[in-house]
Parts: sequence; C-alpha cells; structure tokens
Amino acid sequence: LSDPVVIKPGASHKLTCQGFDFTFSSYYISWVRETSDGRFQWLGYISGGGGDIAYHDSVKGRFTFSRDNSNNMAHLQMSDMKSEDTARYYCARDTLIQDNV
Repeated sequence: LSDPVVIKPGASHKLTCQGFDFTFSSYYISWVRETSDGRFQWLGYISGGGGDIAYHDSVKGRFTFSRDNSNNMAHLQMSDMKSEDTARYYCARDTLIQDNV
C-alpha cells in the first residue's frame, strides 16, 4: 500500500505493483479500483507476456497497462485524469496460470 496522492484533473500518474513468491510472468495481472462508496470496478488486465491487454470502457484511451517481468512489476499509467477516477487502486494476480503453448 502507498500513501494517498492528490492529482489535478487532466494530470497523469503512474502506479506500480510488485509480485513476490510466484512466477510473475506466468500470470495475468488485473487492475481494480474501489470508490469512496465501497464499490469495486474492474479496470482491465494484462497477460503474463504483455501481449493480451483489455480495458474497461471508462478508462480506455486514458489508462495504459504494462509490465516488467524481469523485476516482477506491473504498471498502471493514468492520463487525462478525471474526478471520477478518485479511488483506491489495486493490482491482483489471476487465479489461473497462463498456458504458454
């Protein structure tokens, strides 16, 4: 967890999460946010190799997912931020291992 940050509308911000004790590159990573009223919204995912990415319509074109498997890190780059982006953000590992056949 990190401390809250205040970001002006239209600005950009980057979040990073790091995985420990599992083969990071074998798993999809999803991004989710929790709004002040306790609702959760799925933002999208990025595959283990980074080639399969999906975004929720509300963030498409403004948010970008990437990952650095050599350092077990996933990144969420947010741009053109809006007041409705105010939330607590989480990354989550998928429950199924990626099949690299």
